[in-house]
Parts: sequence; structure tokens; C-alpha cells
Amino acid sequence: MKKHENVVQKAGSWAFIVGLIIAIIAGFWPLATVMTSVLIILGLIVGFLNITGKETNSFLFSTLVLVVMSSMGGQLLVNIQYVGLLLQNMFSSMMLFVIPAAFVVALKAIYALAEDE
Repeated sequence: MKKHENVVQKAGSWAFIVGLIIAIIAGFWPLATVMTSVLIILGLIVGFLNITGKETNSFLFSTLVLVVMSSMGGQLLVNIQYVGLLLQNMFSSMMLFVIPAAFVVALKAIYALAEDE
């Protein structure tokens, strides 16, 4: 069973790394439908495979901070000449990747709370 858990954990880790790389690269070009779908699917994979019960609170808090900063920062950064739009696109891509993972982890946390009762 350890080998199976190791493979699943590695798949989740690779999904996270690939998602971050795609989100950064996607900042250079407008997001296509396929790229958006890939980021969402990778986010879901990360949420299902990568985050354990002990990591839930830290992950959800970090995600909240990232989403708020990306949302508010993206609106401010767009006014910066040359790189502003690029940074805003990167933040938008990052949110497309992180929000599905946070959604899955939040649902898992709610289920765990309901299950304990």
C-alpha cells in the first residue's frame, strides 16, 4: 500500500508543479479555453491528492490570502506600464489553478467536520 500512496502523492506533487508553471506561462498570453480547463483540472487534482487533513487549515488560509492578493493586486497592477497586464494575467491564471483546489479541500474539511459528529 505504501507504493500506491507514494505514486498518488507524486502525481499530486507533479500536478501542483505543472499547474504553477502553466499559470506563470499563461500570463504571457491570453488564456485559451483549453489552458483554462487544464488549470482547473490540475487544481482539482491537487485538491484531491495533495492536501492532507493536517494541511487543510494552512492550505485554506494560504489560498484565501493568495486569492485576495491576486484579486486586489491584479486590479492595481494593470495600471503599471508594460508589465502590469502581464502580472494581472499571471494572477488570474494562478487563481484559476488555486480556487478549484481550495474548493475541494474546503468540501473535504466540511465533510470531515460533519463526519466527526
